[in-house]
Amino acid sequence: MENSSIVADFILLGMTDNPQLGVLLFGVFLIVYIVTMLGNLGLVVLIRVSPRLHTPMYFFLSNLSFLDVCFSSITIPKTLANLSSKLQAVSFLGCVTQMGLFIVFASAECNLLASMAYDRYTAICHPLLYRVTMSRVHCFLLVTGCYLGGLINMVAVTTSITQLSFCQPRVLPHFFCDIPPLLALACSDPWVTQILVVGCGGFTLVISIVVIIVSYMSILTTILRIPSASGKQKAFSTCASHLIAVSLYYGTTRYTYLQPSRHGSQAGNQMVSVFYTMVIPMLNPLIYSLRNQEVKVALRKILRQSP
Repeated sequence: MENSSIVADFILLGMTDNPQLGVLLFGVFLIVYIVTMLGNLGLVVLIRVSPRLHTPMYFFLSNLSFLDVCFSSITIPKTLANLSSKLQAVSFLGCVTQMGLFIVFASAECNLLASMAYDRYTAICHPLLYRVTMSRVHCFLLVTGCYLGGLINMVAVTTSITQLSFCQPRVLPHFFCDIPPLLALACSDPWVTQILVVGCGGFTLVISIVVIIVSYMSILTTILRIPSASGKQKAFSTCASHLIAVSLYYGTTRYTYLQPSRHGSQAGNQMVSVFYTMVIPMLNPLIYSLRNQEVKVALRKILRQSP
């Protein structure tokens, strides 16, 4: 087999080689992308223009929406282009760039979900200290740390991947340059890269999950001490949306990135990838807005002010 550490192109097989099914998938993914953009950008704008939403919780939520926009934009447009074209090639640089950006945003989202749990913990368990603990500066530093963690993971993993040799044919059985199928094409032994993927991904997941679990254990203990049923319901309602988003996101990413072996199910990995790169970013604005009275009130106020 021919191999080289400098690779001209990869071929993305995409979701299907059936033209009819390809047309259907193109339409579905286009609708998903439009809904994702409208929902997340709309939520960012709403939070920006509504003074009542200028709180730490909505600051984090606007950053989550921004990450979901980025998440979708680095995968769906390329997928749509491949579905509408017979040539599904991507350069090695383009592939590594897509993968690197994906690592940054995926890691940052893990960290951000943990920061949002900490915000809810502070608001419910230490309400008197909330304004001081979650000041504008502290919130900015938390979000900056989320992105910085993503950048560190990206540099570690992509640097290691660029040192690998890849075999002919350079065909990726995926719709974007994801880590597991890329490692499966390596001619040289990818064990160092696999350790980095599991190490970086595992560290990010474990730390963020620990923060989330500890935060919600404390929240649950505090809520159970609230004497009134209405007070308990109000406290639970502020956490329900976040818990749903956490369950969806961590469940799918754990399945893919803590098992980056050559022997994983390609079809299974593709379905899981579709869920967290396309479906979850589309659902997040709905999850956080449909159950949120403050968002509904702010939206109605903006609509009434419109000419």
